[in-house]
Amino acid sequence: MHALKPGMYVAALDRPWLETPFNIQGFYVRERNDIDRIGKHCVSVWVDPRKPKLDSGLTSRAKSTLLKPIVENSVTFSDELPEARKALANSSEVLAKAFEKLKSKGLVDVPAVQSAIDPLIESVLRNDEVVAALIRMRRKGEYLFNHSLAVSVWAALLGRHLGFEKKRLAYLAKGAALLDVGMVTLPSQITASSAALDEESRLTVQTHVMAGVHLLEKQASVVSPLVLEMIASHHERFDGSGYPGGIANTAIPLFGRIAGLVDTYDAMITPRPYAVCRTSFQAMQELSDMKDELFQGSLVEQFMQAIGVFPTGSLVKLNTGEIGVVVQQNSARRLRPKIVVILDPKGDKLDKLVAVDLSKYSSDHSKTDLWITQELEPGAFGIQADEYFL
Repeated sequence: MHALKPGMYVAALDRPWLETPFNIQGFYVRERNDIDRIGKHCVSVWVDPRKPKLDSGLTSRAKSTLLKPIVENSVTFSDELPEARKALANSSEVLAKAFEKLKSKGLVDVPAVQSAIDPLIESVLRNDEVVAALIRMRRKGEYLFNHSLAVSVWAALLGRHLGFEKKRLAYLAKGAALLDVGMVTLPSQITASSAALDEESRLTVQTHVMAGVHLLEKQASVVSPLVLEMIASHHERFDGSGYPGGIANTAIPLFGRIAGLVDTYDAMITPRPYAVCRTSFQAMQELSDMKDELFQGSLVEQFMQAIGVFPTGSLVKLNTGEIGVVVQQNSARRLRPKIVVILDPKGDKLDKLVAVDLSKYSSDHSKTDLWITQELEPGAFGIQADEYFL
């Protein structure tokens, strides 16, 4: 590390990026403290000499990709859990009523949606794992409203991770909750169908984007232009293959890029009659394959770090054959969270639960190492993950 200097661009590490706390794959070294942080996790790194030095006139956009500190939680998981449960229950009730009103009267109760989302934002700001874990473990009920609630939480988590201030975070979360309000304008034979869409129906579904914008434009006094812009662009894609405008790259507003990413992620991990339900890990792998094609690569990487490779609340299998639930993330070693082991290698329930911090193991895949081999479907082995957060 003695040759590493401020201003250099680190292009590769001597270990997988996911085994480090670094936010992005490739960054400029800003100061000596950055070098010290790198040295705690790596013996050596590779520098790209083709990149201009940091002090040679980089744009503000390039400077935004610097190594940045991790946002710390202000309360513990266990302390936040009862507050998060209460906030989620209240938010679910309020948002469900708002969507019922939307369906029956064609009116979006924007203040009600905001009141439903605000407590969740507060919880996310205090601790970024709790509401996300609860969202992952509750998948019952009507898809549209549950999807809107979940997407709002994923957007808030990513916004928090990106360092958005509270007002901007509120716009982002509210916009995410309102992404699909235009779906109520579609024929019921399409929205109620469990079959894959034909081409004509697919084109009809695409009209929900601008239908939602038009519904909300009628309430311009309580809807920010940021929110309207977000809804209008949440199906645009980074390579220009999206709709309705076919715009590409950073011409897509940042809120729209975030919305498209989190909307897709939640759809992937949600059971639906006409689509395969992925685990979060599988969804992340697919999103990673889409980097800088359908979705901005740096946002995918940031999202992966924001919610974890194996998110809190995930059911996982270890190399020993034991089964456990992820109960806490490890920001420094993202593939090695803290888990509670529930079943032994034979599938029998343990008499006493065992808490294991996988980050304490060596990562050499030796006989003494312990690691996650796969994420399991929610409810596998009859395990209800929320029982282990009491």
